[in-house]
Amino acid sequence: MTDPIADLLTRIRNGNRARKERVDVPWSALKEAVARVLIAEGFLRDVAVVGEGTVRQLRLMLKYDDQRRPVISGLQRVSRPSLRVYVGKEEIPSVRGGLGINVLSTPAGVLVDREAKQRGVGGELLCSVW
Repeated sequence: MTDPIADLLTRIRNGNRARKERVDVPWSALKEAVARVLIAEGFLRDVAVVGEGTVRQLRLMLKYDDQRRPVISGLQRVSRPSLRVYVGKEEIPSVRGGLGINVLSTPAGVLVDREAKQRGVGGELLCSVW
């Protein structure tokens, strides 16, 4: 797999379209950090690490509203292995006029865009969620 973050986002997107309760993805520390940011922002219900050793899986519990519509209406991978996108603290773009979030990988860890601005750090723009 050349782009594990794109794989994570695609599995979430496909699980939402199929109205799945949960999706499983291969575990990595970066994927877990991105999932925890999505939980903190209210886009996912829960995350759990299942298994041990090299067969660990990340179990993501998807979130829906009262009418069984997905909370996540869009996911977009911004920085890719072939084209990395780095932004400074002043250059972090807004998503959908402030209705969505950007997830950044910074020296302070994986952060949401407004927290990165608050801390005064920039980094790699991983994905946008709305």
